[in-house]
Amino acid sequence: MRRLVLGVVLLAVFVSASCIPFGSAATTGWSQTYGGSGDDEAYSVVQTSDGGYALAGYTNSSGAGIYDFWLIKTNSSGSMMWSQTYGGAGDDEAYSVVQTNDTGYAVAGYTNSYGAGETDAWLVKTDSSGNTQWSQTYGERAQDGAYSVIQTSDGGYALAGFTDSYGPGSFDFWLVKTNSSGSMLWNQTYGGTGDDEVSCVIQTSDGGYALAGYTNSFGAGSYDFWLVKTDSSGNMVWNQTYGGSGDDEAGCVIQTSNGYALAGLTNSTGAGSYDFWLVKTDSYGTSQWNQTYGGAYDEVANALVQTSDGGYALGGLTGSYGAGDIDYWLVKTTSSGNTQWSKTYGGSDDDEAYSLVQTSDGGYALAGFTASYGAGSYDAFLVKTDSSGKSVMPQSSPFSIPYAAIVIVLIIVVIIIVVMVIARRRRSRSETSTSQQYPPPSPEVKPT
Repeated sequence: MRRLVLGVVLLAVFVSASCIPFGSAATTGWSQTYGGSGDDEAYSVVQTSDGGYALAGYTNSSGAGIYDFWLIKTNSSGSMMWSQTYGGAGDDEAYSVVQTNDTGYAVAGYTNSYGAGETDAWLVKTDSSGNTQWSQTYGERAQDGAYSVIQTSDGGYALAGFTDSYGPGSFDFWLVKTNSSGSMLWNQTYGGTGDDEVSCVIQTSDGGYALAGYTNSFGAGSYDFWLVKTDSSGNMVWNQTYGGSGDDEAGCVIQTSNGYALAGLTNSTGAGSYDFWLVKTDSYGTSQWNQTYGGAYDEVANALVQTSDGGYALGGLTGSYGAGDIDYWLVKTTSSGNTQWSKTYGGSDDDEAYSLVQTSDGGYALAGFTASYGAGSYDAFLVKTDSSGKSVMPQSSPFSIPYAAIVIVLIIVVIIIVVMVIARRRRSRSETSTSQQYPPPSPEVKPT
């Protein structure tokens, strides 16, 4: 009997093990969540010089205020090494991080805990352990903020975002140039009478800058992609809009060997309500080709990289594909924008990606936030893939077990119970049969 039960258990262990995926054996991909019981979101990721990752966003699970800047440092496997919050009693939200030349970090976003206006752009410089070295605010009486920061070739910084304190419109493109200590050297606005907001900035090969975002001051539709090229002092050299009669908003721009590439969302063209939109231009911003990617519902591209093979990778979110309401979506294309493959990442709830890098091993890392996994209502979510986009999602909770394993264990328990019941009945019958082989003892005869 014991041997039978032991055999069933060993068989169960073998079958269960074969049904539980082990990501390291099949792929170099993995995923990790970071956060507490509140809202914790990541909007920017970089691969660091030690092979790990740095994520920036904001948190209300910890820190001093409503939301605080949040900087997370991980090792190469995504395990958190440390995290730091920065902020005051108000709302402080970070949207961009870079690793600096001294292996520290520069984190940019906006604050209403400090500064002169309703919100100000805020730049925090840290050492390699995330300890604040200095911080600076930029802005005046109204709403000003930064969505992108880069370290420039002279060791200073350039921040780009939005301003309502300067410029002719309700919001304008805004570019702020600082020295290495964060002191403002100059700033420039670009825009018309409508809303014009920058999503990202890059320093171009000629020492100038390229800014991408959206405008409803110019162009053909309610909002259009807008690409502004400046010289090294921020003076506009040229600008171009791209779009149709609907909403077209650029989330990012990169410089290529022969021009620029922009990615974002469009509902002027494509298959769904909103689609990923990739626009390739020449060195003067003239469109060379464009491609849309998406299904019947909403797709939003928030990040773009040119890959090592000369193609492109776009990261963002999809409502047309995947496991949940909204999932991370990674689209890999050829150099002409034709889709090679696409992958979704996420669970049964909302999972939104906002930042993407190609990693040193040829894979990809996407950062954003998740409501499908983790400890809080939203957690920061880092997905690392291999070069083909393969990854492994976390369990829904630390104690979750794959459904296949649960079913197998239940079947095994039933089998063991049945075996034990059968064995007990056999033993009972054997005992009954044995007792009937011998007549009962005769009653004692009493003398008369």
